[in-house]
Amino acid sequence: METERLTWSWRGATIELGLDWSGQGPTVLLLPALSSISTRREMQSLQQRLSSHYRTVAIDWPGFGDRSRPPLDWAPDAYRAFLMHVFESVVASPYAAIAAGHGATYLLAHACAHPTSLKGLVLIAPTWRGPLPTMMSGHRPIFDRMCRMVDRPALGPLVYKLNVNRPLVRMMAAGHVYLDPAWLSGERLKQKLAVTRARGARHASVRFVTGALDPLASREEFLDLARCAAVPMLTVYGMQTPPRSRAEIEALIALPGMRSACLAQGKLGLHEEFPEAVAQAIEPFLAQAE
Repeated sequence: METERLTWSWRGATIELGLDWSGQGPTVLLLPALSSISTRREMQSLQQRLSSHYRTVAIDWPGFGDRSRPPLDWAPDAYRAFLMHVFESVVASPYAAIAAGHGATYLLAHACAHPTSLKGLVLIAPTWRGPLPTMMSGHRPIFDRMCRMVDRPALGPLVYKLNVNRPLVRMMAAGHVYLDPAWLSGERLKQKLAVTRARGARHASVRFVTGALDPLASREEFLDLARCAAVPMLTVYGMQTPPRSRAEIEALIALPGMRSACLAQGKLGLHEEFPEAVAQAIEPFLAQAE
């Protein structure tokens, strides 16, 4: 695994991100989910399995990852602009791309706007709506106030820390992300908690949770992206995906031309918890797209 540093600028701020290269062959881009505990390293086990046939690169999203982050008002425009930068300057004309969670929907939007940029697109447990809007069936004015509160210099770090402590991270992960509650423990839990404590982590984290980073406003917009993306697509998800997220995925896979694989095990983090099963679902699709 070769680790490099990526520098990108947005709204006058210089942002440093990590990216990992591995393998030889056609280039495959891997993008993690957007969440308080997500980094490119959640793709590492899947990346290793694909690297026997492909040149793979996993990249962190701005505002997330394992490095310090500037205190910006992160918004969907940042992620659209970052993807443009990745495709223009980092991995121009990759063979295929794989993304999880919100990352999958941002990638789907890019494929819709740039139909010749990819030969294959894999969506892993794709989501388009953040945790709080999903639980409350829509946006609420209090979500914007939460972002402003967490941004405040003194109060913000305290409020954020109360919501990303060890018990709450484990509870949320067990409820939505990992099938086995014991999977996130020991060294894995230690690494995830370190991600939440990186300088500036709270700003993008609270915006993801409250839906400020949602790339779309409705299920119909989500489905429209898939309808217009003229590229072979595969959606991979787990049998135990939380019901509301699963309803969105099932609407997606019902579209004509969308291939899908429902794994016997897995929630939203199935690519991290069950990388072998995910790789087995992806590899035939990638081979067919060649």
